[in-house]
Amino acid sequence: MEGNIINRESFLDHIAQKLNRPRGNETKKPDWNYKPQLNVLKNANQDELTAVLKKQCEVIHTDYIEAAANEVADTIDHILKSNQLQSVITYDDPRFNEYGLGESARRNWEENGINSYIWDNEKKEENIKAAEQADVGITISDMTLAESGTVLLFSNRNKGRSVSLLPKTFIAVIPKSTVVPRMTQAAAAIAQLVAEGEEIASCIDFITGPSNSADIELNLIVGVHGPIKATYILVKDK
Repeated sequence: MEGNIINRESFLDHIAQKLNRPRGNETKKPDWNYKPQLNVLKNANQDELTAVLKKQCEVIHTDYIEAAANEVADTIDHILKSNQLQSVITYDDPRFNEYGLGESARRNWEENGINSYIWDNEKKEENIKAAEQADVGITISDMTLAESGTVLLFSNRNKGRSVSLLPKTFIAVIPKSTVVPRMTQAAAAIAQLVAEGEEIASCIDFITGPSNSADIELNLIVGVHGPIKATYILVKDK
């Protein structure tokens, strides 16, 4: 349902009048004299960035696995079996087929007693219920921050954020080409998409390992508001 904007011009005119200055038609982005954020991992290549990501995964209590594209399905099968995970929920994302996680993988899961569910944008309540009951949610990272070990997920009608939030375990498939140094480059890339008029996700999730909080006396507690275990699978696509 879309809302309506009313009295915008008169409202902004009133504010400008109270501030005793003319109405601005556009916001000018500041150009800072010093930009240290651009120098962090500035000249790092993809191999060096993935090495940083791997090390950071130790800090954020996240399992890190490297695999070729044709090894992803077997890698996930091993994770499911070794952790006795019995139910899976995934996006409705054609990229899953690139990693052997399409129909054949789902048949294999079902044959091994593992239930699978694909997000269906026409079944809102059913999707939420499936995510709540799933042992593991599997996603594909759209962008990955080496410095912090953060995956970015561009949610949309076929890629519900509950897939990464509600299951007890979270798996992110990370194409090596998506790894960038840090938030600086991610923000610039998103801004570029907006400038080019591309429709971007209504919600962009920044996920750094399993859910945890140290708000109370700096005691780390895992699983406060999301999965208690996370695994990143770095796919050597380049």
